[in-house]
Amino acid sequence: MNILIILIPVSLSLGILSLLAFLWTVVSSQYDDFDGAAERMLIDKDLKEYKNS
Repeated sequence: MNILIILIPVSLSLGILSLLAFLWTVVSSQYDDFDGAAERMLIDKDLKEYKNS
């Protein structure tokens, strides 16, 4: 029963820390470009280099 004195504050602090980390990523606009990565995956870099030379 004494272990709950340690585990409850530790779990609350980890939860608050993860919430703050998530809010920081939202505020710093890391989730703004949803389509950019999907479109960059389809671009063939070798084909671009072949056309430029």
